Amino acid sequence: MSRLNIAESAPEMYKAFLQAEQAIQEGPLHATVRELVKIRGSQLNGCLFCVDMHVHEALRLGETQDRIYQLSAWRESELYTDAERAALAYTEAVTKQPDGVSDEVWDAVAAAFKPEEAAYLVAQVAQINLWNRIAAPMRTRPPKRG
Repeated sequence: MSRLNIAESAPEMYKAFLQAEQAIQEGPLHATVRELVKIRGSQLNGCLFCVDMHVHEALRLGETQDRIYQLSAWRESELYTDAERAALAYTEAVTKQPDGVSDEVWDAVAAAFKPEEAAYLVAQVAQINLWNRIAAPMRTRPPKRG
C-alpha cells in the first residue's frame, strides 16, 4: 500500500509535474529514447512502479522485448543506436551522480542530438528522476496484471 497519494494530497503540485511531462512528450525527442531513458533511470532508482509503467508503455509503442531485456546491460548489447547509447550513458551519469556527467558523456549527447533534442533529453532525465523519487519512497505499486 502506498504511503501517500501525492496527486490527492497536493493536486496543484502534481498537476504541474504532469504539465512538465506533457511538454516533454510533445518535444522533439523520439518516443523510443524517452521510454528507454525512463526505464533505465527507474531501474537505477529501484522504482518498481515506474519500471513497470514504462516497460508497458515502451511495448505499446512498439519496442521489442529483446531490447527491454537487455537494457540493464545496454553497453554489452548490440541492439542500441549511438543516440540511444548517448542518452542511456547520460541517464546513468545524472541518476547516479548529478554532477558526474563527464565531458565524454556530454560530447556523445551533443554529437547524437540537436540542441533542442538534447535539452529535452536533459528534461526527461530530470523528470524521471523526479517521478522515481516520489513513487519509490511512497512505495507506489504497479497494478496487478495477469
